[in-house]
Amino acid sequence: MFITFEGTDGSGKSTQASEIAVQLREAGYTVLLTREPGGTNISDQVRKILLDNMNNIEMAASTELLLFCASRAQLVEEMIRPALEKNTIVICDRYADSTLAYQGYGHGLNIKTLKRILDFATGGLKPDLTIYLDLDPKRGLERRKKGLLFGEDWNRLDNMQIEFHKRVYKGYQKLIKAEPERWQVINADQTQADVFDNIITVLMEHLPILE
Repeated sequence: MFITFEGTDGSGKSTQASEIAVQLREAGYTVLLTREPGGTNISDQVRKILLDNMNNIEMAASTELLLFCASRAQLVEEMIRPALEKNTIVICDRYADSTLAYQGYGHGLNIKTLKRILDFATGGLKPDLTIYLDLDPKRGLERRKKGLLFGEDWNRLDNMQIEFHKRVYKGYQKLIKAEPERWQVINADQTQADVFDNIITVLMEHLPILE
């Protein structure tokens, strides 16, 4: 089963994806936890370029798109497909929907063109279930700024203007409306424990039963 976590910056995706992976392993499932961009040696090198807030601020939207897709293509080929073929549950912190939301609705690149590029990069692989952590983008950026006090990074995409993040948020709403059967929306403006419990409740309805 292929599960992805999506949401605007500061929604808590990475934390929740990691904790869910631990919980499922303790329950007896075999789980691969990975992230985007990154997840392989090659993809992690691309990640450094994409998120560099000092040296790459002039990156064009089209360059950003292709780098994300290059990282994703390697991750799918090297890690995700082989794991799924072994009946491993794959949990990915961001996936192709992030490209549609950020590079498509955020930067304004053509959605139809993006979908063709994404189909090529992923070989048509789509998630079985997408957990969307719903949080107002302004609130999310406030969380990200507080995270700086605890040593968290402030990356190039975090540094975009609030209007960009609002477009991303609205883009996610359109994606959810287009495929409501795949998406599960979780209110992320709760305690971390409450968000976790809500996600577990959803997963119990979708995960295969252990023998």
